[in-house]
Parts: sequence; structure tokens; C-alpha cells
Amino acid sequence: MKFDSLSIPDVILITPKKFGDNRGYFMETFRENLFQEQAGPVHFVQDNRSFSAEVRTVRGLHFQLPPKAQGKLVSCTAGALLDVAVDIRQGSPTFGQYVSAELTAENGEQLWVPAGFAHGFCTLVPDTIISYKVTDYYSPEHDRGLLWSDPAIGIDWPVSGDAVVLSDKDRRQPTLADLPTSFVFGE
Repeated sequence: MKFDSLSIPDVILITPKKFGDNRGYFMETFRENLFQEQAGPVHFVQDNRSFSAEVRTVRGLHFQLPPKAQGKLVSCTAGALLDVAVDIRQGSPTFGQYVSAELTAENGEQLWVPAGFAHGFCTLVPDTIISYKVTDYYSPEHDRGLLWSDPAIGIDWPVSGDAVVLSDKDRRQPTLADLPTSFVFGE
């Protein structure tokens, strides 16, 4: 496995090695000892899967408040998506900045999004499935979001305006300027 820190170093792009032959391929997608060497002591407690039928579906930007904050190890098991992480840690040198990666079933890449980041994605093809491991259980009372199209963040989404497929909940999320402090850098 190859681990590459992105321009926000706490977010890591993981590229598994594929071993293929005429039957197909084998790929090791998670190995705790290697992951912890790169990301630190992390314990996953829940696996999630999300199916999006339509291209241009945006989900996010989501996060959970402490003490139920979640780190996420994200992969695409069918289709393709643009995966995005926004730093929402007050005092961070990269506060309000984002990183993104194109995750596909073909490339097998994964994105490690630690707690303190809002996470979202946009499907690039129909029938896309995203799978992710999380470090804490889902908690509706701690569930929060950030507006996907906040101009202050300026995410370069592959979709805009009326072309986006979006939930009512995600249309009403606050902007970064209106987001209460939930995470403090270094804590």
C-alpha cells in the first residue's frame, strides 16, 4: 500500500497494490498495522455503504460533533466519485481549505478523512457505491453539516446549479462563516 499525504497533510490518499492475472485481481484494502503507522492509533467501529443512482449526486458536507466525531476511511466500490474533505478545525493553518480525490472502483484508491473535517462527495457516473469505515458510531444528535456550495470554500465540484442532485437537508446546511466552532486544531 502506498500512503500519500495531500496538501492538507492529515488527509491521506491510500493506493492499494493490485495483483492481477487472467481471472481478475486481488487487492488488500486495509491493513491495521500499516494504516496506524501512517494515520496514528485509529480504531474502526462501523462500516457504511451509500448507493447513488444518478450522476451529479452530491452528499455532504457532513461531520459529527465531539464526543462522537468520526474519522472516515472512504472507498468507491462501484462507479466513480469526487471525494472532498474540508478542514473545519478552528486555528488550523488550513482552516476552510479542502482537498479532493477521484475515487473509482477501478483505481481502488481510498481517502482517510480524520475527525475535524467535513466530508462529502459527488458521483461522476450513475450507480455509484461508496463504502467507508468510521471511528465512532452514527449519532443523529451529533450529526452536522456544512453547505456544499459555500463560495468561501470554493470547492471545484464537477456540477453546479440545477444539475446537482441534492437532499433538502444538504441544501439547508450553514456556511463556514455561520458554523459554530466544533473542533480546535491541536486538541
